[in-house]
Amino acid sequence: MEHVSQTFDKVELPAEHERNTMMTDSNIQPAKDEWERMLSGELYVADNPKQHEMNMRKRRLVQAINTSAYDAFEERDRLFRELFGSLGKGAFLEPPFNCDYGCNTYIGDNFYANMDCIFLDVAPITIGDRVFFGPRVGLYTPYHPIDAAVRASGPEGARPITIGNDVWFGGNVVVGPGVTIGDDVVIGAGSVVVKDIPSHSVAVGNPCHVIREITDDDRTYWQAKAAEYRAWKDSINA
Repeated sequence: MEHVSQTFDKVELPAEHERNTMMTDSNIQPAKDEWERMLSGELYVADNPKQHEMNMRKRRLVQAINTSAYDAFEERDRLFRELFGSLGKGAFLEPPFNCDYGCNTYIGDNFYANMDCIFLDVAPITIGDRVFFGPRVGLYTPYHPIDAAVRASGPEGARPITIGNDVWFGGNVVVGPGVTIGDDVVIGAGSVVVKDIPSHSVAVGNPCHVIREITDDDRTYWQAKAAEYRAWKDSINA
């Protein structure tokens, strides 16, 4: 059960203490509706007209994406750009795909996601440039109260997920609420990420943890392999 307790230690308990402290500041304005509470990380109930409207919008766009013709690349690109809060140049996502709202996801340039990815963007999901996802990556911002009675009564919450530049996820990686992943990171296939991962790291496991740094030796090795490939390519095209 270590990975379960770590998830809620990270997401709910410290965050709730910080929020309670912040709410003593008279300058903090209360949320106007359930949508604003949802985005702020506070407990909310998903019964607001805005939530219904945005969820139905998502359903329409995701259905169109996932039922489009196999070669409808331009159509899917247009639909993804309508779905997301922002989508950078050169981005490409393989269908099928699903999400909670889509509008709370912000993606940088030259992003690639393989098939069956799921982004639960109840809180904002921010993804940097040159980020690659293997198949069935899950980004899950929501959390639910540990207390069963409160959980059953309906309130839930969410914490943002932030992913830096030059990040690669293997297949079936899951990222939990409130996690920040730095730049130049590799996350091994099947990892469950419940705590922050620093830049220039290789991390794997459940719970995901850093196993080593990415070093100049790695860069030298892979740049040499790339140069070898380019030389081979030039030779067969000569």
